[in-house]
Amino acid sequence: MQSTPQVVVVGGGLAGLVATRRLADHGVDVALLERRDTVGGRVRTHDQNGYRFDRGFQVLFPTYPAVQRELDLEALELRRFTSGATIIGTDHRTVLADPRQKPSTLPATLTNDDVTMGDRLRVARLWLELRRVDPDQFFDGKHEADESIERYLRKRGFSDRFIERFFAPFYGGITLDRSLSTSSRVFEYTFATLADGGAAVPAAGMGAIPAQLAGHVRDAGGRLETGVEVEAVSSADQSATVTTADGETVEADAVVVATDPPAARELTGLESIPTDARACVTQYYALPAEADLETGKRLLLNAVDDDAPNHIVPHSAVAPEHAPDGTTLISATYLGEPDHSESELAERTQLALETWYPDQRFDALETLRTDRIEFAQFDQPPGVHNGLPDTRDPPGTVYLAGDYTRWSSIQGAMRSGQDAAQAVLEDYSL
Repeated sequence: MQSTPQVVVVGGGLAGLVATRRLADHGVDVALLERRDTVGGRVRTHDQNGYRFDRGFQVLFPTYPAVQRELDLEALELRRFTSGATIIGTDHRTVLADPRQKPSTLPATLTNDDVTMGDRLRVARLWLELRRVDPDQFFDGKHEADESIERYLRKRGFSDRFIERFFAPFYGGITLDRSLSTSSRVFEYTFATLADGGAAVPAAGMGAIPAQLAGHVRDAGGRLETGVEVEAVSSADQSATVTTADGETVEADAVVVATDPPAARELTGLESIPTDARACVTQYYALPAEADLETGKRLLLNAVDDDAPNHIVPHSAVAPEHAPDGTTLISATYLGEPDHSESELAERTQLALETWYPDQRFDALETLRTDRIEFAQFDQPPGVHNGLPDTRDPPGTVYLAGDYTRWSSIQGAMRSGQDAAQAVLEDYSL
């Protein structure tokens, strides 16, 4: 094989961008083909009339190992959420916070009726235990046997009330699975990460992440070609061919398929690529500047109401750059694929807010944007990660890069890009 191969990366999400940058860093002649007009995949930000709307509710966990390696976090100007949440129901509103971050929240946390003293001690014990675990061990089976998040929490003695009022909506937001049937490996990894560094968003929105990665690609000498849809990928005789929707063919030594899971399965024929999806709908609203949800920079979690959104995010409180001056920007996320119209969802959100805040009116709630995301994550029941494909599973000189080779997360996507680039470099002795 030649020492400086030509490589095509198909797909401009986080995995494809990381793989391209890493290959370019080693002198590989590499081009990334993206079907949309801009890169980013599922991580995007839409700017409109002074607002910044991320594609659904997304956050960055700054202490993810791959994030630490791939991003200049200082340049992203991160705006951080306050750890914890405001837990809300039809008859109560309580605060659960990390007093290490904000000592003034200690009294409210200690008197929170949704959390027993035993629950508080179990949370502290779990934080200490999981922070000592090498992150790679969470998914290699060396730490704990895999089971559902619900079973994991109950085995550890957490109260029914705490599980139902906090863990269900909080991890409903992370896994899009309020039933807590997702793999406990996802819980362990994210719980340890949150305990270590919390969550944040860039001042310019989550789209600043792929934009920065694209800049790294260009700086390293890689090529980004947008508006190019790939229809087929094949490999024979230690070479590969990419066929575009326009009927053009691109010859290369190797191809990295870094598309979304359904497209990756179609291009490679690998049945091991998961295509069962978790969906959600996120709706953005404007409120007057004086509106106050009394949650600061914490998420607002729906503890009990099935008709209300799973959680509400105070975007402009966390990142003032996401809304014009004199405006409050919030979002509500509904799990699954509700068939309600945009106006019906907005009515449900307004009703929920007026129920939760009986002393306030929300007639001024203005719907700004609705994102219906059919494939937000691949489904991750217990045991799923043992059967995920490897980056070298496609035949010939075709490689995989996508969170579906690891786990559904920004960490999984970036790490998969690193893995795919490393596999190519090893196979070509670079």
